[in-house]
Amino acid sequence: MNFQVTVLKILVAYPDGFAVMEDLKRDMAILATSGRDWADRTRRLAAGVPDLDIWSQGLVERVSGGWRITDKGRAVLEMMEARPAMSEATQAPSVEDTIPISPPPVPPLRQPADRAKRRRERRERRREARERARANTS
Repeated sequence: MNFQVTVLKILVAYPDGFAVMEDLKRDMAILATSGRDWADRTRRLAAGVPDLDIWSQGLVERVSGGWRITDKGRAVLEMMEARPAMSEATQAPSVEDTIPISPPPVPPLRQPADRAKRRRERRERRREARERARANTS
């Protein structure tokens, strides 16, 4: 499993692209134990950007107890997902060459109902993960 790709994928799924460390660790644990599909998928995505370094390239930033994906990080992730599987003979452009110059437009603010729904879904995922962990320990 490619850690950096996984971090990008997890952060992009959260509202505003921000997740506290507790949530990141939990989601990483779930994905790490989800089977070969996730590992294969992150490996394929990472193959498209061999020089990926989420910290030095400014794709993720540390913010008050958590991590936030930047607009640049979103653009790189979209580029990785849009790129078809590359052959070994094809040379992948570096991350710096593929990032758009102009920032993407600011998305509209989410409605309170959307945020509440996402919170409920996160709570439900946490509850299910705790139940699975308890079941596995007994």
